[in-house]
Parts: sequence; C-alpha cells; structure tokens
Amino acid sequence: MKITVIAVGKLKEKYLKQGIQEYLKRLSAYAKVEVKEVADEKAPENMSDAEMLEVKQKEGERILSNIGQDTYVITLEINGKMLSSEQLAEKMDELATYGKSKVAFVIGGSLGISEDVQKRSDLALSFSKMTFPHQVMRLILLEQVYRGFRIIRGEPYHK
Repeated sequence: MKITVIAVGKLKEKYLKQGIQEYLKRLSAYAKVEVKEVADEKAPENMSDAEMLEVKQKEGERILSNIGQDTYVITLEINGKMLSSEQLAEKMDELATYGKSKVAFVIGGSLGISEDVQKRSDLALSFSKMTFPHQVMRLILLEQVYRGFRIIRGEPYHK
C-alpha cells in the first residue's frame, strides 16, 4: 500500500518533526508512506468570507494537484465520520483487499479544505469534535495509521 499524507503548510516545530520521522520509520515495515507539504496561502488576520473562500480554493488546487486519479482520498474534517482505531484499521485493510493500493490522507490549512477537495474525497474522517492544530494532526494521523497496521496484523500495540 502507498499512503500519502498531503498537508497544507510547512512544519516548523522540531518536536513534531521528530515524532513524524519516528512514525514514518515505524510505518516503513508496513507500507510506503510519504508526507507532501503544499504551500499555505498567505492570509490577512481579518478576512471577508470571499477572501477565506479564495484562500481555501488556492490551497485546494495545490492539494488536488498531488492526487492521482486512482487514489482513494480520505479528508480530515471536523464534521466527518468518526471511527475507532479498530474501524480505521478495518477500512485500511478493506482498501488493500479490494485493490485500492494508493491512499491519500488530506489535512487542510487553518481554514479547512475547499469544496473541490471535499468533492474529490471518498471518505471524510473526523478524529474529534474538537479542533486540533493542523500541524499536530500530522503526528496524530501517522500514529493512528501505524496503530491500524498493528491491529490488522494482530500485533500488540492497540491496548
């Protein structure tokens, strides 16, 4: 399975980079996983609705340019479907079983994701009703994907 995490913005925090590198190393035993960063759009502090929409559209175009036609797309959205770790593992296993070997997880910018990206999504996934910084979500997502592979293989971890 080839998993791509497409995330808006550049990661600056050293501790997050270290955590992400650790999970990428662990995941290498299970799948080819890469993180692609797309540039975030510079935005003024107080934006109109039209300006916010334009920012999301520009970021959305960058996201979509990194997604192939044969890729199963999972967007992280606060109003998406909530799954347990076991259910996410089951979904990943199902995708691999039925030939969806390319999966992209999309983490939008601070304003969320564009309507075009939402339309391209095969599954809108929510980790919580709470809002998390999108940089932190990269680490949380990779940990859950790793946990999912451990669950699929029946390996200890998901206690």
